[in-house]
Amino acid sequence: MSLRTSSIAAISGLPDTLRGALWMIGASAAFAGMNGAIRYVSGEMHPFEIAFFRNLFGFLLMAPWLVTVGFGGLRTKRLGLYTLRSIFGISAMLAWFWSLSVMKLADAVALSFTLPLFATILAALVLKEVVRIRRWTATIIGFAGAMIILRPGIDQVTQAEVIVLFAALMMAMAAITVKTLARTESTNAIVMYMLIFMTPLSAIPAAFVWTTPSWDALLWMVVIGALANLAHICLTRAFKAAEASAVMPYDFFRLIFAAAVGYVFFSEVADVWTWVGAAIIAGSSVYIAHREARVARATRIASEVTAQSEGK
Repeated sequence: MSLRTSSIAAISGLPDTLRGALWMIGASAAFAGMNGAIRYVSGEMHPFEIAFFRNLFGFLLMAPWLVTVGFGGLRTKRLGLYTLRSIFGISAMLAWFWSLSVMKLADAVALSFTLPLFATILAALVLKEVVRIRRWTATIIGFAGAMIILRPGIDQVTQAEVIVLFAALMMAMAAITVKTLARTESTNAIVMYMLIFMTPLSAIPAAFVWTTPSWDALLWMVVIGALANLAHICLTRAFKAAEASAVMPYDFFRLIFAAAVGYVFFSEVADVWTWVGAAIIAGSSVYIAHREARVARATRIASEVTAQSEGK
C-alpha cells in the first residue's frame, strides 16, 4: 500500500467533521507552499510565465486520469460555461501570481479572504439566490475587515492590493461557475477542462515576457503544479467530507501557514492590522458558510417531507 493510499485510508476512518478539518488544513498548507514557491521563482521568471508553467505541469500531472477514463470522461453539454470559467480563472491566476511577486505573502492571503464576500454578492446578482439581512450584514463586516488591512486614508492603497482584490473577485466569479457546473459535472472533469483551456490562454501573456527558464526553475514549476493540484484535491475532499460551516474555520490556517513561509524564507513579518482584519474577514466568511449550510439543510429537510407526503 502506498503512502498516499494509506494516508487516505487512515483519514477515511475518522469522523466526518474531523476528516473535513484535516483535508482543509492540508489544502491550506499546500496553497501556502505553492504561494511561497511562486514568490521564490518570481525572482527569476515573470509571474505570467510562472502561471503558464503552473497550468502546463498541472495538466501533465492530471493526464494519467484522462488516459485512464478516456475522452468519454470529458463528455459535456456545457462547453460554453467551461470556457467562461476558464476566462475568470486565468484572470484571477495572472492577477494573483503578479501580486505574490510584489507583496508580503500574509498580506496577500489576508486580502484574498474577501473571496466568499464577493461570492455572496454574485450569488445574489447572478444566481438570484435569496440573501437575507444577516448574510448582508456579515458581508459588510467582512469588507470592513478588508478596509482595516488596507487602511485607506491612513496608508496609501497600493496597486498590488487593488490587484489582489480584483483576483478575489475573479476567483469568486469562477467559483460561481464551478458551483453551477458541479450540479452535472464530475470534479476531475471540471479540473481537467480548467487546465485544458487555461494552459493555452496563459501562454499568450507569457509569450510577451518570455525568458528561457533554468532547470532549477523548471523543477520549481513542477512543484507548483503538484502543490496546486494537491490543494484543490484536498479542498474538494474537505467539502465532500463535511458541511462548509464545519470546515470553513480551518481555512484561516492559510494565513498562518503563509505567515510562517513568509517569515522563514523571506524574512517577512505581518503587522497586527493584517491579523485583525483577516480575523474579521474570516469570521464573516465562516458565518456566511454556516448560514448557507443551515439554509441548505432546511431546504433538504423540506424536500424530504414533501416527498414523503406525496408518497402517502
